[in-house]
Amino acid sequence: MNVTLRQLRAFVAVARSGSFTLAAESLFVTQSALSGLIKELEQSLGLQVIDRSTRRIHLSDVGRDLYPLVDKIIHDLDAVLGEVSNLKSLKTGLIRIAAPQLMASTLLPEVIAAYAAVHPEIRIKLVDCAVESVMSRVFSGEVDFGIGPERDPNSDITATTLFEGPFMAVFPPGHALAQLSEIRWADLIRFPFISLQGQFTERLSIDLRTAVRGLTLAPTNEVAFMSTALSMVSTGLGVTTCIPYAASLVRLYKLEMRALSEPVVRRRFFVFTRKERSQSPAAKSFMDFLFQHIAGHEEIARWSAKRK
Repeated sequence: MNVTLRQLRAFVAVARSGSFTLAAESLFVTQSALSGLIKELEQSLGLQVIDRSTRRIHLSDVGRDLYPLVDKIIHDLDAVLGEVSNLKSLKTGLIRIAAPQLMASTLLPEVIAAYAAVHPEIRIKLVDCAVESVMSRVFSGEVDFGIGPERDPNSDITATTLFEGPFMAVFPPGHALAQLSEIRWADLIRFPFISLQGQFTERLSIDLRTAVRGLTLAPTNEVAFMSTALSMVSTGLGVTTCIPYAASLVRLYKLEMRALSEPVVRRRFFVFTRKERSQSPAAKSFMDFLFQHIAGHEEIARWSAKRK
């Protein structure tokens, strides 16, 4: 059998309206074209589905049996096509994003709120996690994409640069560092230094040793989250460092943030996606929006423009 969708739609239209004229109008075809589709369907099935007379038409016994089945098929197909259309036009969809806890509590809520104002029907699930687990969540398919600082490369993950910024000194108001016209790394690490665990401290130590011979980072405390470090700094337990995108959180803790020099150490942040995996229209739309939002972000743009 070579039954086509057009033939089935023609059959359902005739069965619903009981009229070739009304059915043809509903499908925007001529009456002769509709009649041809019904004949083709009957030839393909080898059965007559509509009984015709000079006065009226009605479904044959076979047609009455087939109608509810074909009508459900058409209804289900239209529902699927409608959902595809909604996904394409961003009237529905789910976006899953993995990001480090600091970024998830500062930069991303701002971006998500701005995107939701434009696309309120799209649902966004933000997964805040440790920096080291961002790429693994992308690889496993738990999220559509991840955002975070540079990490060891992965052959299955594509990393696209989102922005970059320098490390900044963070300390309480009235701290001795505030009296300096320029704060060097050597000045910062004279005080108890609170750092983050894992690759954050390892990479930073390598960068400092490479740039300045004898400059060694020896944290007094290593914590899991920047919010913990900032809280400790606010109580006078030490100083820390962060990237300018977290300025809103630094201000929330009523701390000061100043540029660091000798050396200027910068970090790049990326959008991580799984190679050879296509993104949904909603996810692609959000990523495009994210890059546009970052490009216009005053705090990030200001510090990204200041090169060493």
